Amino acid sequence: MTTQDTIRIGSYLSVLIVMALWELIAPRRPLTVSKLCRWSGNLTIVALNTLIARLLFMGGAVSVAVVTQEGGWGLLHLIEGPMWLETAMAILALDFIIYWQHRLFHIVPTFWRFHMMHHSDLDLDVTSGVRFHPVEIMLSFAVKAIAITGVGVSPLAVVIFEIVLNATSLFNHSNVAMPQELERLLRLIVVTPDVHRVHHSKDVCETNCNYGFNVPWWDRLFGTYCPQPALGHLGMNIGLEHLGPTVCLSFFGMLRFPFVTMLLEREQLKIERPFGEPNERDGDHR
Repeated sequence: MTTQDTIRIGSYLSVLIVMALWELIAPRRPLTVSKLCRWSGNLTIVALNTLIARLLFMGGAVSVAVVTQEGGWGLLHLIEGPMWLETAMAILALDFIIYWQHRLFHIVPTFWRFHMMHHSDLDLDVTSGVRFHPVEIMLSFAVKAIAITGVGVSPLAVVIFEIVLNATSLFNHSNVAMPQELERLLRLIVVTPDVHRVHHSKDVCETNCNYGFNVPWWDRLFGTYCPQPALGHLGMNIGLEHLGPTVCLSFFGMLRFPFVTMLLEREQLKIERPFGEPNERDGDHR
C-alpha cells in the first residue's frame, strides 16, 4: 500500500467514524427503516465499487493525471503560475465539472436510471454518501478522466480533490444536527447536510436542486439552489416518488434496481396506454 493509499483510506475512515458517532449523539431526523439493513447494503456496495476500481482502473485518476502531466496536456499547462495557484484552479475546475456531471445524471434517462439507486435510500445518513451503483462509478471515472486530461490536472491536485470529495460526500449526506447559526455560516462556503438533504427529497422540484458536493456556489450561480425543503427537514420525505422502493433494498436489490425499475416503468406505461397510444414522455421521473 502506497503513502497515497494510506492517506486516502485513513482520511475516509476517520470522517466516516466521526460522522457516524455524531449521528448517534445528535441526529437531525429520526430514522424510518432498519439501520442494519441500510448499512449492510451501503457498505457492501462501496466495498464492491472499491474492488472494481482496483481491478479496472489500476492507479485510477492519479494515473491519468500522471500521463497528462508527462504529455503536457490540458489548459493549465498553458498557464505559468505558482503550484499552489494551479492546484487551487484545478480543484475548482474539477468541482465545477462534477456539478455538471451530477446534473447530467439527472437529465439523461440512461444515466438517471443508475443514479436513481443512490436516491432510493429511504433514510439519509453517512453511508448514503457511498451508495452508488457500480455502473455509475465507471461512468463517473470516465468523466473524471476526460476532465483531468482536458484541464491538465496535476497528480497532487487529483489526490487532494478526491480526499476532499470523499470527505464532503460523507459529511453532507450525514444525519447530524448542528447549531443553526453555525449551519448558516457553513453553507456559505461548503455544502452542509441541511443543504444536500433537500436534493434527496421526494418532491421532484427539490430533487432537481442542490447538486453541489463540495461548495454551494455553482447551485447559486446557475439557479439550482434551494435553501430549505417546503415541508421542513423533519417533515420532508426522502427517496423516490416514482417507482421508489417501499422497503430497504438489500445489496443485490441495489444492483438489480436500475433494471427492475426499467421493467416496472414499461409495465406502467402499458397500463396507462393500453391501446397503443403514442409513448410521449411528459418529463422525467425524478
